[in-house]
Amino acid sequence: MKDYEVIDAFIEYLREHGHPELMINCHPDKENRSSPDIDAIAGPFAIEHTSIDTLPDQRRNNDWFIQVIKDLEQELQNQISFRLSIIFPYDAVTKGQDWMTIYGKLKNWILEKAPYLECGRHVLDNIPDIPFQLTMFKEHDLAPAVRFSRFPPENDYLSDRIRKLLDRKAEKLKKHQKLGKTTVLLIENDDIALMDIQGRKILNAIREAYPFGLPIGVDKIWYVDTAELPDKIRFQDFTPDLLIR
Repeated sequence: MKDYEVIDAFIEYLREHGHPELMINCHPDKENRSSPDIDAIAGPFAIEHTSIDTLPDQRRNNDWFIQVIKDLEQELQNQISFRLSIIFPYDAVTKGQDWMTIYGKLKNWILEKAPYLECGRHVLDNIPDIPFQLTMFKEHDLAPAVRFSRFPPENDYLSDRIRKLLDRKAEKLKKHQKLGKTTVLLIENDDIALMDIQGRKILNAIREAYPFGLPIGVDKIWYVDTAELPDKIRFQDFTPDLLIR
């Protein structure tokens, strides 16, 4: 989503949760031509939006991953009678692979072979024409569906990247905090393949980056999950979790 779309949605959310008269008063980043500034002033709030890849090269790797799975989850929705979760290694999909062939072979394997798998965990590295290992979980006590995801890599240094990003954003918020505004930093996650419904990965990385509380200049941090667009946007106030250690 574009910055202004996220902020508009956030203002609408706040109007429905205790601030019925709230509206955007101005966009300092568009009006201040002399220095970088925040995205919006809305009543008592000074608001800045940002987003961060939860993993290095996430957007590029997401695009490659989606090229392989395409609409396979929807296509198989009514064709199986069990839940099958398929997890790719994080860096499994690379340039030079025949993604269309992988898509077709994976679809056929799910329809022809997966029904005969026993329930439980399986690690498969011998599916014809699929050049990487797949981990699968088959379950009968959940609604039938196929779900794809990827294992995150280790040592992605997310907390270091978050600290650098949030320090830059906090610098813009400081002057508005001094003017009496409640400064709000919105952190957007649009990660589809590695979506974490509670934002735990980002929350833990912020805790690691700022072990003594919030970045200087920031009063509140909100997490914005846009990974399920266009169905919904989810807002979560991280502030209490970051202040209570």
